[in-house]
Amino acid sequence: MSSASHGFSGPADLHLHSNHSDGTESPAEVVAQAHAHGVRTLALTDHDRSTGWQEAGDAAVALGMTFLPGMELSAKHGWRSVHVLGYLFDPDDEALRAETDRIRGDRIGRAERIVRNIGRDYDLNWDDVLAQTTLDATVGRPHIADALVARGIVRDRTEAFDGILHPREGYYEPHYAPDPLTAVRLITDAGGVAIIAHPVTSGRDSMMPEPYIERLIEAGLGGFEIDHRENTEAGKRELRRIAATHDLIVTGSSDYHGTGKPNRPGEHTTSEEMVARLLARGTGTAPRFP
Repeated sequence: MSSASHGFSGPADLHLHSNHSDGTESPAEVVAQAHAHGVRTLALTDHDRSTGWQEAGDAAVALGMTFLPGMELSAKHGWRSVHVLGYLFDPDDEALRAETDRIRGDRIGRAERIVRNIGRDYDLNWDDVLAQTTLDATVGRPHIADALVARGIVRDRTEAFDGILHPREGYYEPHYAPDPLTAVRLITDAGGVAIIAHPVTSGRDSMMPEPYIERLIEAGLGGFEIDHRENTEAGKRELRRIAATHDLIVTGSSDYHGTGKPNRPGEHTTSEEMVARLLARGTGTAPRFP
């Protein structure tokens, strides 16, 4: 399918983060990095918020890129942390906005609890963490990791998450998040398209049971982010089977966080056909074209 037939250009990277959540760059800087890496269609998917859309969209259009408004909604299934990417939803939908407000509010309290726990054993306090945030970003574990780096306690975010911030170390605190079924319904009811992000990573974040995935599909799940550096090969094969059976959308993305992760824009991309399906299905807000 030619990109000219549906008004956007590729390659498409549909999972990038700015400093409005846990990325290290402004929305405009994220767009510039994506463009420099050859991306021509992108989505900004900050955690539980849409505040970077205007800046990112303006920057994308100025560079001749297509912009898809997005978000990564936090969810939980048992012990699994499940992230649901939402595209083209209405950011003013009352139910969805209430849920994201609740999630972000609890994240702040949870971060404060974690910092208090760490502060019993290490020279770290809440002001150290706030110094690592920008704008009105919701404080989370990545900002705590950055504070640990700034204090010289660890070398980088990876060491922080493998050590002090790992649940086995005893400083971890849970946070509120809806179940994936609720997350999918909220995004879908707001006119958006729900895609499960990196669904088959290794360890405890392994694939949700297939019967539960069937329930998500019945509730309106649009598809899976399969081409992602953290998905296992065996898991990707299972997801492709399920996606083919139900004719679901399949995406590939970088999950770029600036200097917060080694991921690079465009390291995985989404086909023009799948982007076109997203555009055809999302009705809550419009994409922006150059």
